[in-house]
Amino acid sequence: MTPAVRRSSPDVAETTPATPSAPTRRAFLETAGMGVGLAALSGAVSQAQAQTRPMTSRGRSAADRVRVGIMGMGGRGNDLARVFGRQSNVEITAVCDVDRERLGRAVDEIVKWSGQGTPPKAVNDFRAILDDPAIDVFVVAACNHWHAPAAILGVQAGKPVYVEKPCSHNPREGELMVEASRKTGKPIQMGNQRRSYPALQEAMNRLRAGELGRLSHAQCFYFNNRPSIGKAKEVDPPAGLDFDLWQGPAPRTGYRPNILHYNWHWFWHWGNGELGNNGVHMIDVCRWALGVGNPVRVVSAGGRYRFDDDQETPDTQQTVFEYADGKSICYSGLSCDRSPVADHPDVMVYGENGSLAIRRNGYSIHDPKGKEIERNAVPSPDDLHIANFLDAVRENKPLNSPIAEGHLSTLACHLGNIAQRLGRALRCDPATGTILDDAEAMTYWSREYAPGWEPRV
Repeated sequence: MTPAVRRSSPDVAETTPATPSAPTRRAFLETAGMGVGLAALSGAVSQAQAQTRPMTSRGRSAADRVRVGIMGMGGRGNDLARVFGRQSNVEITAVCDVDRERLGRAVDEIVKWSGQGTPPKAVNDFRAILDDPAIDVFVVAACNHWHAPAAILGVQAGKPVYVEKPCSHNPREGELMVEASRKTGKPIQMGNQRRSYPALQEAMNRLRAGELGRLSHAQCFYFNNRPSIGKAKEVDPPAGLDFDLWQGPAPRTGYRPNILHYNWHWFWHWGNGELGNNGVHMIDVCRWALGVGNPVRVVSAGGRYRFDDDQETPDTQQTVFEYADGKSICYSGLSCDRSPVADHPDVMVYGENGSLAIRRNGYSIHDPKGKEIERNAVPSPDDLHIANFLDAVRENKPLNSPIAEGHLSTLACHLGNIAQRLGRALRCDPATGTILDDAEAMTYWSREYAPGWEPRV
């Protein structure tokens, strides 16, 4: 099966990160107050969701809808359908899944909640979305091994792309995505939605303003209580599942019941373990807070400790990233053990004048002895990230997480997993992230592809 690759002339300028400007502490306090500013930001949430702007980048009138096609109708794909569907002047035009049962269920659900006069088209092959000139935006919510190859084909087909995290299955794919977006002029935004949360943007502004002084370290955490995936033998795929198309760019293997529809995350052939699955969110916030790019040294330890089953990726992992400017990030991930500590932070940022704890909907500031002196929070729906993406589509507004930025956070996770799999520290070029003086480690930089599915730019 050979993918159809189509190219179009650029008509959307490449975007850059919308990093909030760093006000002085006095200016910030005068305009926002110690937490009062979040009330105004909370009001901006509903305002951003209601805004409709002219589609100047596509030469259309403000009355035209943005028509969306979504690949992958699992849990995240259905969530994104609802978020896109809540935006003003947006239509879910087509949905795609290789599982006929999930595909039909997704169409029925969209008809129920959307109020659209016409149900979305249901397609088995995502290339039908790329070939449809009526569809403006392509959303990739399929499995990790599909993210980069599908997104690259999407921008080459002339469509802006919203891709779920992690943006790639391996480092080379991330590089190709950045190049594809640049060459086609089509924006790609990764689904690291915390970049659009008002409370976290405010926290970053305060860090940039120097409230904690010089920053040195960030620590992040992920906890879950996942069950065993068991052990399974190869059997025939279930009726209604196009397993060959599900594998797509990945070299072919036999079907096992404990792979689909979620446990592929825990096999290196298709997934990136918990570090790439949820850790990428936390690593991204740490990088954002410290203002760092690629690490110069990465070390990781852990393993599959909780269950004896088919899972290949660690359920327990500790990964440290060191940076050239004297900063570091530590990731602690436990997939099968919940934290017993209530209100545990996702991220801790440490400076010479105190620390800042980040949770999903807000942050708190602590003095050098650890005493909490302030806490701020505001509802942070995923709508804001989607609204930002639509602003880029309609008006060429800057993305909060352009693919060049998403690639850096995803690459850090790839480096952590490579260090974990090899059991040794990696030295990296801070300019490119490339692993230095380790030919074996660099064999993980890319992967083998099924014939005809190699991503090309």
